[in-house]
Amino acid sequence: MLQSPGVLWIKAAVIYLIIGVGFGIYMGASGNHLLMPVHAHFNLLGWASLALVGLIYHHYPAAGSNRLATVQFWLHNIGLLVGMGLLVAVLRGNTSVEPLLGVASMVIGTAVVLFAINVLQRIN
Repeated sequence: MLQSPGVLWIKAAVIYLIIGVGFGIYMGASGNHLLMPVHAHFNLLGWASLALVGLIYHHYPAAGSNRLATVQFWLHNIGLLVGMGLLVAVLRGNTSVEPLLGVASMVIGTAVVLFAINVLQRIN
């Protein structure tokens, strides 16, 4: 049986949920809330966004089983992981990586635009 195109998205979302909750537990236990933006981004751009995309692609398989969706998946995930690593560095005082953080943000933004194009073209 072939797997629904949304399943990979949902599985990735669950991994981001674990990461986001992990950051929350760390902050609560340590009392250090410096990384709150990273926690929020993992939960919103990772868990919530990818879960929603996964549910949409599960319900509309034609939208989730094409090259555009594959490119979107990898851009979103690479941009998010690299971006959050860079955001940790910036929050800890390494402002020299801010331009790279901007590039990672644009990669995620590109993935979001690809999602919009994909949905608008393939869901009637």
